[in-house]
Amino acid sequence: MKLKKERLIFRFAGIEDASKILKIYKPYIENTTITFEYEVPSVEEFKERISEILKEYPYIVCEYENEIAGYAYAHRIWTRAAYQWDAELSVYTDGKFAGNGIGKHLYKILIEILKLQNIVNVYGLVTYPNENSENLHNYFGFKKVAFFEKTGYKFGQWIGVTWFEKDINLYSKNPEPVKKISEIDKLKIKKILESQKN
Repeated sequence: MKLKKERLIFRFAGIEDASKILKIYKPYIENTTITFEYEVPSVEEFKERISEILKEYPYIVCEYENEIAGYAYAHRIWTRAAYQWDAELSVYTDGKFAGNGIGKHLYKILIEILKLQNIVNVYGLVTYPNENSENLHNYFGFKKVAFFEKTGYKFGQWIGVTWFEKDINLYSKNPEPVKKISEIDKLKIKKILESQKN
C-alpha cells in the first residue's frame, strides 16, 4: 500500500493504544525470529510495558488514516550506572504498510529525541538474517560492533544476533545528566514529530 506522506501522523503512544500496537507485534512473535519472545503478551501486560517505557523514554506511533502503521521505542539497555547514556531502539511496522519508509521516520524521531535526553550511544539488536533491519541501521550510519552466532533458539533453530551501535552525542569528559522524557521541552518534541511529514 502506497501512503501519502502528508497524511502520516507521529505522536507519543499511550496505554490506550496497547491493543492496536500488540496487533502489529503479534505476527512477529508467532511467525518470525525477529523477536525472541515465544508467547504473545496480554493487552494488560503490554499496557504495563508501554507505561514503564514512557516513564523515561520515547514511545512513538505512526498513524495513517486512524490506523497505527508502526511504532518504535527506546529503553535502557543495561542497569549499571555507567551505562545510563546508552539506549536500545526497537521498531515494528504493520506488514501491509511495509515499503513506505515508516521505520526510517520512526528511527529518526527516536534518535532526535534521545539527543535531547543526552543519550550518547544507541544500539540496535538485529536477529540474523534480517535484511530490512540491517539496511535500516546502515542507512543511519550504525556500525556493526558484535555478532553472536547462535545466541537464541526459536522454531527449532539457533539464531544469531548482530549488534549495531551509533553515537549520537559527543563523548564528553563530563557528560550531561540523562533527562527523562518528561523533562524535555514539549515544543521541541512537537517540532521533531512534525518534521517527518515534510
